[in-house]
Amino acid sequence: MKLSGILAVLLLVYTERSGFGMCHPKPACRYPPSQWCRSLEIAIECRVEKQCMEVNATRPNQAVPVVSVTLYYESLCPDCREFITQQLFPTWTMLQDIMAVTLVPYGNAKVHQSFLSNSPFTCQHGEPECRGNMIEACILHLTERTLAFHIIYCMESSADVLSAAQSCLWLYAPSVPWSRVDSCVKGDLGYQLMRANALMTRALNPAHTHVPWITFNGEYTEENEDKAMSSLFQLVCHLYKGVKPPACTGAPVRLDRSFC
Repeated sequence: MKLSGILAVLLLVYTERSGFGMCHPKPACRYPPSQWCRSLEIAIECRVEKQCMEVNATRPNQAVPVVSVTLYYESLCPDCREFITQQLFPTWTMLQDIMAVTLVPYGNAKVHQSFLSNSPFTCQHGEPECRGNMIEACILHLTERTLAFHIIYCMESSADVLSAAQSCLWLYAPSVPWSRVDSCVKGDLGYQLMRANALMTRALNPAHTHVPWITFNGEYTEENEDKAMSSLFQLVCHLYKGVKPPACTGAPVRLDRSFC
């Protein structure tokens, strides 16, 4: 089960106030705070099962479809990097219970008609971007979606996207060796993933004219894209058809608090 960003923050505050902060050692568990409530086993290992039960009580109605956000982008495009780091990832951190994110790294790349070349793709920002796109495609394929988004955010927010890839993978998915990503990038799997991303991008209707290109529930409108670029958070809250979560309404969430 997923933990929404705003509730993750509340959980951190609560656990710090209830004995996991300065007064006692950090919980001895292998998972980052965003994963503490993913399963009962993890919650028990991290000693936050009570807090997770309280936080889960505020979840939106799971029967209502989430807002599906698909981003078609390029790994080294400055505007794409800005959208991922300043709009998409922060919004998803706060609203991941009511939104689903799909990342399609390809953008304005071109596929050579012949695949006899060692580099069948050309990218708007050169060969490094082609490699960055493929690394991120492989990470999306080899790791769980939530972890993959954390890894890609880590890369895109770094000074050097490509150089950060290995350390970002180790930070968020230590069980996945870099050798698997490297084999994917250098082998046929990476090219298959990029061809699939090329087909998805080419199938867009209307056809994309720039990146970042953002669709909501499978549809693109210039109006929604303009709103997303200025305040994706408000747009997702508006598009969600169910009862708005506390993050959207600003309603306080009361938790059982204690102090030391």
